[in-house]
Amino acid sequence: MNVSNQSCGNSDDLQIYQHRVYAIIYSVILVPGLLGNVLALWVFQSYIRETKRAVVFMMNLAVADLLQVLSLPLRIYYYLIHSWPFGHSVCMLCFYLKYVNMYASIFFLVCVSVRRCELIIRPLHYTSSRRRSDLCVSAAGWLLVCLGCLPFPLLRNAGRTPEPTAPSPAPSPAPDTACFSELPMVHISVPAGWALMAGAELVGFVLPLVLVLACACLVARSLREVGEGVQDRGEKRRALRMVMSCALVFLLCFAPYHITMPLDFLAKADALGSCALRELVLRCHPVTLCLASLNSGLDPIMYYFTTDEFKRRLSRPEIPESFSLGQRPSCTPAETKFLPSHEGPED
Repeated sequence: MNVSNQSCGNSDDLQIYQHRVYAIIYSVILVPGLLGNVLALWVFQSYIRETKRAVVFMMNLAVADLLQVLSLPLRIYYYLIHSWPFGHSVCMLCFYLKYVNMYASIFFLVCVSVRRCELIIRPLHYTSSRRRSDLCVSAAGWLLVCLGCLPFPLLRNAGRTPEPTAPSPAPSPAPDTACFSELPMVHISVPAGWALMAGAELVGFVLPLVLVLACACLVARSLREVGEGVQDRGEKRRALRMVMSCALVFLLCFAPYHITMPLDFLAKADALGSCALRELVLRCHPVTLCLASLNSGLDPIMYYFTTDEFKRRLSRPEIPESFSLGQRPSCTPAETKFLPSHEGPED
């Protein structure tokens, strides 16, 4: 299942288009995603022991996004040069990590939504032992995602060579320098292909989206309850903003990709009757795949607008104690009780 199907026009033109889309959009994502996720890790590591509201999961989400961003320079190089000089092992590793980091982001977005919803519905249920359980859930999530994404590289066959194509301004990569979408697929039966596709769609997207939307509904319903203090309603509004932001990232970044993924499977298997429909799908799928990477740049924006740590840390940077040199003004006991509390942040 390669894009070089000759029955529906010039595949080289389609390949040139795909390479340009990938190179442009990945270049746009690279710098904001890199800076935003490094900043997120810097902020969250300062509050990891002080706050209980899903910071462990947000740190793992930032790690997944950062790993995805770090693989983009090699992808950009390939799509600009149309050749992969880094060897087959590095190609397969980058190809594999693309999907691992995407589905890890989906997993941890669900974990963030569920944790914030739980803290609103059952605020007294969270204890110090639950923070340790968050670490276990994170480790189990990484293991589950890594195992679940193994079919993506295993279904790519480096032993086969793509069909030859006519010369073009940007020639197709040679068989030994091709990577990513130019790698041919291992031949599998149609039922097996549909089974893998259905599993990826259901477990990797539909079920997580249902959980995120359910959390948003529960938090919104809790917000409508009467008889609560201003502080409780403010906390619920912050939780609702966080969960709704997770849902928005799902719909904007991951929904288009998972809609076009089965259509792309049919197009590359030459199972679409119309050449025009096939070309439309093959032109739309690269855009949706880039949108799936866009979440690595959107997640830091979500952190800023939905967590108090970001606004507090960025608007008023904290001075490390090593710079204070012990020159703190002394206070009398009477003055001390009027000073603001320095307890851990609420969010």
